[in-house]
Amino acid sequence: MKKRLILLGTIVFLTFLGCGEDYLEVEPTEFLSAEQVAEAAQDNQYVADALINGVYSLMVQTGTGGTNLRHDDFGQKGYDIYTDMLSSDMALSSSSYGWYTYITQYQTTQDFTLISNYQPWRYYYRLIRSCNLIIDGNGGNDAVPDTDLGKSVMGQAKAIRAHSYFYLTQLFANSYNPSQEILPLYISPDQQSLPKSTTEDVFNQIVQDLTDAISLLDNYTRDNKVKVDKHVAKAILAYVYAAMGNDTGVISMTNDVITQGGFPIMSSSEVVGGFNNVSTPGWIWGIDITLDSGLDLVSWWGQIDLFTYSYAWAGDRKSIDSDLYASIPANDIRKTQFPPSYNLMPINKFYHQNRVVGGQRFIESDYVFMRSAEMYLLAAEAYAELGQDFNARERLKELVQLRVPDASYIDGLSGQALKDEIYFQTRVELWGEGKTYLALKRNQRSTTRGSNHLSFVGETIQHDDERLTFEIPEAEIQNNPNLNTQN
Repeated sequence: MKKRLILLGTIVFLTFLGCGEDYLEVEPTEFLSAEQVAEAAQDNQYVADALINGVYSLMVQTGTGGTNLRHDDFGQKGYDIYTDMLSSDMALSSSSYGWYTYITQYQTTQDFTLISNYQPWRYYYRLIRSCNLIIDGNGGNDAVPDTDLGKSVMGQAKAIRAHSYFYLTQLFANSYNPSQEILPLYISPDQQSLPKSTTEDVFNQIVQDLTDAISLLDNYTRDNKVKVDKHVAKAILAYVYAAMGNDTGVISMTNDVITQGGFPIMSSSEVVGGFNNVSTPGWIWGIDITLDSGLDLVSWWGQIDLFTYSYAWAGDRKSIDSDLYASIPANDIRKTQFPPSYNLMPINKFYHQNRVVGGQRFIESDYVFMRSAEMYLLAAEAYAELGQDFNARERLKELVQLRVPDASYIDGLSGQALKDEIYFQTRVELWGEGKTYLALKRNQRSTTRGSNHLSFVGETIQHDDERLTFEIPEAEIQNNPNLNTQN
């Protein structure tokens, strides 16, 4: 009976949330109201849990960016591809159907009228709206629910809201500039048509939400990895602190996850094992994709994996940048992830376990959102920024010694050379996982495109180049009188 209630709540929530054209309306008939959420939670607390499950479903479902036909609209992993391509570490090395050419040619980020520009805005604000309903229905932003279940739902909603705002800050602002006005900050479903808030205000809210989430989730034990627990919330906060330049905060959060979370670094065999199983011990956050998820052609696996019946198999190849590949040492296990005979596609990193070319028709391979290696790399980066080179080297070596036969060369690195190595290892280790763009921006790096890209070959692009940052979409500006075209 409990499972039926959870499933019913999830279906109802997604049905109401999936229909609205303007997700920032105050009382649209398409959405459940905060009052309805509160009433449902009072009647049966498991319904509240079902509602947060509905939010997680939005993160992997198609069309959540507001489109019905686009095959790049499938939740968080879709925007991981966007950012990997913007960083240029992922090359669109051949194109038969045209998907992502608008990203690799920087059309999406420069033209605020394009639907591909609107999709991430719509997706993340849809998640925010959903979380706002749950938070309001459980007493509002300052409330602390009485029950453990209520606390866990409130904590998860606040963490997902923070995660959504964080990604909006990365996509729609060039850099961390506290005084710059960047985004409308909605923290209640009753708010509408707000002007842009400053970077400082948005980040203050993100930090507050994650701090609250960590506290609310302190005694929560999740039943599967799609749910945010305190370790996931701390990992997200580590990324937020890194973007803010708060290196002490990064070290505190990453070390907590490393020492308390129980997530080992993926082994050398695991990093060539397909990245298809959420039960992998080194995965901190991910989702178990089953046939009930309803994913097929339109999915992350369909766009990336040669062994899935979809675009990567049919000619839209996504490959590692040729220069980045060339810089990986020959004895590094990760170099084998990208065979030259397959145009540097990640056929030995991301693949369906049966390894039949074009074989996975309906998606059962899992999605990874975050894993432990990220915490080691973030910690090393923060230590290096603080000039604590010994600690930086130790954290970095814990990872690299699992990838190469001899990582002792790291002992001789310091200063800028050490920072460069940490950045390089971040690009190699996390290729295709949607994290390089974040590293590019926070480290204020440049990127130079290798020969296997279809556009801008050999061009060097700086982290604050306008082509790497989205414009607020035309549709949002038209519907919000407090915004203007000066983004």
